[in-house]
Amino acid sequence: MKTRVLVVDDSALMRGLLSQLIGMAPDMEVVGAAPDAQTAREMIKALNPDVVTLDVQMPKMGGLEFLERLMRLRPMPVVMVSSFTESGSDTTLKALELGAIDFIGKPRADSGRSMENYGEDLVEKIRAAKGARLRTSMSSSTASPSLSTPTRPGLAASGKLIFVGASTGGTEAIKEFLLGIPADCPPILIVQHMPESFTASFARRLDSLCAPRVIEAQGNEKIEPGTVYVAPGHSHLLIRRGNSGFLTELAATAPVNRHRPSVDMLFDSAAALVGRKAVGVILTGMGKDGAQGLLRLRQAGARTFGQDEASCVVYGMPREAFLIGAVEEQCSLDDMARRVLGAICV
Repeated sequence: MKTRVLVVDDSALMRGLLSQLIGMAPDMEVVGAAPDAQTAREMIKALNPDVVTLDVQMPKMGGLEFLERLMRLRPMPVVMVSSFTESGSDTTLKALELGAIDFIGKPRADSGRSMENYGEDLVEKIRAAKGARLRTSMSSSTASPSLSTPTRPGLAASGKLIFVGASTGGTEAIKEFLLGIPADCPPILIVQHMPESFTASFARRLDSLCAPRVIEAQGNEKIEPGTVYVAPGHSHLLIRRGNSGFLTELAATAPVNRHRPSVDMLFDSAAALVGRKAVGVILTGMGKDGAQGLLRLRQAGARTFGQDEASCVVYGMPREAFLIGAVEEQCSLDDMARRVLGAICV
């Protein structure tokens, strides 16, 4: 049975291009293409698609408003198609908060990527979306880090470092994890698979919601307690030894597991330099990036945690890590921060 996809975009050119790329996959068929939200609503009723690709910015009713109504009245897998702009990034992150499974940037002639590679990524995200676990949206506006994340004696002075990797569904999973982390936490380094034009917006959003300071890593920063470092979308995030502790390091080398930044690269760096003083966390995501790195972390004496299947949007990366024995403890997202903090304080 082929995956039935509805394409929603106000640009006739983009509708045609996306439909062509999706239609090339043998396991997919485009059942319709809508220029606006009103038409999309009628097509969803009539065609019953498995997955919708949705333009972030549309006339009349915008993509966010349409998504919010859709997830409230008829929840279904949605992949957002976003422009590579700051406003597009902010809107896309809001869409993920509202319940979209994933997003992909609009194809650009200057991106250096072939249309074939773009099509492969698009189809992969649609496949993951079809099998993903839908979740209800959670509003960040009511989050209260100061109330939900009391300080814990000894955390910052523990000398430990926390390393986190995620992909599909990870923007919200990372947010929920960090909402349970106090301001005086050990340093946290994060790789979330995301294009470079989105990671700065992601870090700013987390910083506005969470008790610790959250920044996009620039390279050569001293790694300090109370700070979360998010890998930029253009480089792998590593650590290196400095004169008085660890420093961030960025490497614009080849993708690993088809990703840059790669979770494996971060975890391998931690295994080599931090060892038993590290805590590794692998969250929701498709693929296997991070599994081998988490195993090397565990073999180096680190504590390792994996998100369980029931709380994952896509149980891909945590599953691969669990199957090879890289995960010491598997737990729900709701309990992850507590478990990790407990491992710090022993």
